[in-house]
Amino acid sequence: MKEPKLRFKTDNGNKFPNLEVKKLGDITTPYNVRNKNTLPLEIYSVNNIVGFVPQSEQFDDAGYLRDTDTSIYMIVPPKHFAYNPARIDVGSIGYQYLDHDVQVSSLYEVFKTSDSVNDDFLWIWFHTSCFNHTVKRLQEGGVRLYFYYDKMQETKIGLPSLTEQQKIASLFTELDKLIQSAEKELEGYRELKQGMLQKMFPKKGEKVPEIRFPEFTGDWKQHKLGEVFEQTSNLVNPKEDEIELWSLTVEDGLTKKSDRYNREFLVKKDDNFKEVRPGDIVYNPMNMTLGAVGYNGMAKSVAVSGYYTTMVTKENYDTYYINTWLKSPQAIHLYRTYATGSLTEKQRVQFPTLSIIPVAFPKYEEQTKIGSYFHALDNLIALHQQELDGYKKLKKGLLQQMFC
Repeated sequence: MKEPKLRFKTDNGNKFPNLEVKKLGDITTPYNVRNKNTLPLEIYSVNNIVGFVPQSEQFDDAGYLRDTDTSIYMIVPPKHFAYNPARIDVGSIGYQYLDHDVQVSSLYEVFKTSDSVNDDFLWIWFHTSCFNHTVKRLQEGGVRLYFYYDKMQETKIGLPSLTEQQKIASLFTELDKLIQSAEKELEGYRELKQGMLQKMFPKKGEKVPEIRFPEFTGDWKQHKLGEVFEQTSNLVNPKEDEIELWSLTVEDGLTKKSDRYNREFLVKKDDNFKEVRPGDIVYNPMNMTLGAVGYNGMAKSVAVSGYYTTMVTKENYDTYYINTWLKSPQAIHLYRTYATGSLTEKQRVQFPTLSIIPVAFPKYEEQTKIGSYFHALDNLIALHQQELDGYKKLKKGLLQQMFC
């Protein structure tokens, strides 16, 4: 087993001893205690995100649990691990941090560690690629593969000293706190945006929004979207033009295609591409009712599939305001109202259909004020997303360098 590329040093600056290769069977002990007396212990599950979670939270309707025979369920005391042998390959393992016993399905495997192991360190190691590779190598079964405790016992681990284990665990604990904090902040800004999208545009049948900048008064005037947009059809040939291929998703809008996509394959598969110039708006007629709209806010043109619709905002309309409105709940409601096609098929919003949709808009000055507000909010969201991605990338890199 190779030494990790990155290791801590002692407080005196010296190297820690080399890793000691152990089998998990040497440092863990199974805990096979069933709830024979049907004690009223809370039932838990294990998922691949947070580990232990109450079944009442894991499933929307847990009423069926009231009639469950728990006499064969496994008891999990504090400071014990439990995992699902059929799902550990996707990370379904948990550590019991509570101060009281809980119970899990009889399908789970439960074990505890010896005094030579820091449980937080081992929890981190269970989420490394080296452990996952071992699981896939030792799994057994037919259609469904399993990794029972006897296979867990065979798994080898490079174990540092307890002191170094503690240092590694503390590092990743602090990093996880940074990730959780960044996720919470990002979710807060996203929720703020969703709330303002509903309040800064008029609801159905109303002529003014719930929230408005104080310097603006008067009713918003109704326009058909055909007065706001002009359809474009600038074709490009990626076989000859050096232009990036982009796609469109409901969640992220205009998105660069991943490097895993083969450019030659894409061009061969679809030689009909449209240019999206800076300031242009693009949408997918097939997914418009879900909000599949994007805006090219970059200083360069990109190419998208010819199946998409591209358009530009006419004069006296603020592009960022319009782009924001196009993904608002009010807009999506209108797309669904005017979409063509039966409910059993894919409903479409082609440009002629979009053109006849009536929408209330404010004057240009108010549009720019609202557009600037959402532009600033989107920048905050992008910055926090970048910060979160940075922490996750750092964690991934450290896992690769400090283990295996």
